[in-house]
Amino acid sequence: MPPTVSIVIPVYNAAPYLAECLDGLRRLDPRPLECLLVDDGSTDDSVAIAERAGFRVLSCGRRRGPAVARNVGARAARGEILLFVDSDVLVSPGAVARVLARLVEDPSRDAIIGSYDDRPGSPDFTSQYRNLLHCFTHQSSYARTCSFWTGCGAIRTRVFREHGGFSEAYDRPYLEDIEMGLRLRRAGREIWLDKGLCVKHLKRLTFAQTLKTDLFDRAIPWTLLILRFRSMPADLNLRWEQRLSVLLVSSVAAAVALGAVLGITTSMPLPPWPYWAGVAAVAAALLAILNRGFYRFLANRRGLWFALRSFPLHCLYFFSSGLGFAIGVLSYALRSSVPLPARRQASTNRDA
Repeated sequence: MPPTVSIVIPVYNAAPYLAECLDGLRRLDPRPLECLLVDDGSTDDSVAIAERAGFRVLSCGRRRGPAVARNVGARAARGEILLFVDSDVLVSPGAVARVLARLVEDPSRDAIIGSYDDRPGSPDFTSQYRNLLHCFTHQSSYARTCSFWTGCGAIRTRVFREHGGFSEAYDRPYLEDIEMGLRLRRAGREIWLDKGLCVKHLKRLTFAQTLKTDLFDRAIPWTLLILRFRSMPADLNLRWEQRLSVLLVSSVAAAVALGAVLGITTSMPLPPWPYWAGVAAVAAALLAILNRGFYRFLANRRGLWFALRSFPLHCLYFFSSGLGFAIGVLSYALRSSVPLPARRQASTNRDA
């Protein structure tokens, strides 16, 4: 008999897309042993939607964050494999079969993750761009990876429990899955990326939301994790071309800012505008060359005009990554009051 699978889904105000997510779960073949939805203090109709659809709903009692909600579901799960799915994704009917195949064919694999597909649910430009960026990052990464992903990620239950599950120091959507993945890899566990295990992201993403997420929920926490684990794996969004892109965009921005400050505070004249135009042009050309695979991917999926419109957003993404890295390094060095969930978890581990 194949291992049994328990699906765990944290839910917080997911009413706009939860019904579609649950419809996808009903079409799974083979069926999982159970689907556990964990309400994280929702104030909308999420719980009523799930209960009307016939799904079991657990509760965190109040808003405590998705890490706690997933741990609550994992503790109640009876399956030998935990499959974590977000409440804003649509799984394919063969998702459980694919997870089982990857884990059964190689017993040394402890966890399997997938990726977003190239057909996001929301039609607006920002959502399409961001989801395609995520899709390309996973689809072009190594099969043996260093990270876990809760959008669609499976792990053997005994391994999850042995390593303490998700860090509950993360009280909102942060990098709790990546942090757990790094702990698993440090302990010698095997995490594999199955590029055929794809889910559709349903949520609409706004420009302001993505900007905030890139800086405060990705770049700064990522930097703190890198410093904590003393490791910067060359995979996913930390590949060498990504690092060079961050350095390139950040250097141009720093040069422009420095020139402006010197021009204001001293009598030194600013370089003429053709100089800055030339710098920007060279930087743009190098950035396009470094990331030509991604722009080709966008052009093939959405057309050349879409790829061209994505270029400024991609530059802003790299700039946010560089700014977040600088803030993270400074915060770590000064032990400042900037929210440091990873540091709190590190202290907890030392006390234990």
